[in-house]
Amino acid sequence: MTLLRSLRSIVLGETWTLPVGVGVILLAGFLLRGVDEALWRDLGGAVLLAGVLAVLAIAAPRPSGHGHVRVVVLVVVLATVVAAIFAWSRYGPRTAPPASPVANQAFPSAADPQAPARVWAVGDGAVDTAAARDVARGIAADRPDRVLYLGDVYERGTAADFEANFDAAYGRLADITLPTPGNHDWPAHRDGYDPFWQRSTGERTPPWYTLRIGGWRIISLNSETDHGADSVQLRRLRGQLDRDDGTCTLAFWHRPRTSAGRHGDQADVAPLWDALRGHASLVLSGHDHDLQRFAPAAGLTQLVVGAGGRSHYGLADDPRLVFGDDQTNGALRLLLRPGSARLTFVSAAGTVLDDSTVSCRPGVVTANTSDPGAPSTRAVP
Repeated sequence: MTLLRSLRSIVLGETWTLPVGVGVILLAGFLLRGVDEALWRDLGGAVLLAGVLAVLAIAAPRPSGHGHVRVVVLVVVLATVVAAIFAWSRYGPRTAPPASPVANQAFPSAADPQAPARVWAVGDGAVDTAAARDVARGIAADRPDRVLYLGDVYERGTAADFEANFDAAYGRLADITLPTPGNHDWPAHRDGYDPFWQRSTGERTPPWYTLRIGGWRIISLNSETDHGADSVQLRRLRGQLDRDDGTCTLAFWHRPRTSAGRHGDQADVAPLWDALRGHASLVLSGHDHDLQRFAPAAGLTQLVVGAGGRSHYGLADDPRLVFGDDQTNGALRLLLRPGSARLTFVSAAGTVLDDSTVSCRPGVVTANTSDPGAPSTRAVP
């Protein structure tokens, strides 16, 4: 009877603990959702569980003495531990297996590598949201020659994530997609990324590779594995760059060298950026969930295309930024021709958000087919 009377008094408001506690929980949830809707979707349940347990512990009938204090503290600690374990399992650091360089037969050059090409680029969109599906549908409707996927298959890049999230949005485009891994999918690349693309292409999946389309050399690099001064990846990139004296090169990888978004500049990828100076004109990345175009720096134009439908990250004021949008889901449309590229940010609804052109200098190419990651000798229409 004592317990029933206590519960009645709590519910009827004779103590303000429960209504105030519920209000605090709702406010915390509202603030978390405002920070990042995707984070709320993943952690909201744990936050609510922890809050409910804490409120019930505080509002529970108090036995005599100080025993109730220990009970309250214990329950609050347990609730916090539950939320922390859940968050760590979703977002904690993971160690990725090393990359295994293989010759690129998976992602071939165009049958006529000098013919103009329509290419789309997008990242951070392999997730089960209506926004992601809208972006993918808009890309497919334009009938692109290639799609550059700039990384991240949520939540952890497992085989199940590729099937449920990448296939659901981009499955119809898989046979023309040129991928690079993101920080979410590379730690599980031997389970998800590598076998998925091997099944799609019928060839082993290279961790980085080169091909030619639209009069441009396209280089997929890997920001999630070793790319330091002494790395195999950087040595092979330099070897590739030395075989073409032009600047009609587009490189793409997941984490951007420059960004005004939440993650900011990624200083560790500077070796890749520095190697491209004087050899390339465009660098495309994702990671920050927004759209950004920077003024050229040392002949390189950085674009961030991470608004694929996962969530939105705010942009800070940055004098280097020529265009930025942190509210719209969308992708980048590229019309590639020998000597130029037209770049158009397009919303999921088809609205043109930003339009620009980059010029480049076509070069003389010295063939090299022995180096893993070199342009494939196969070609597709």
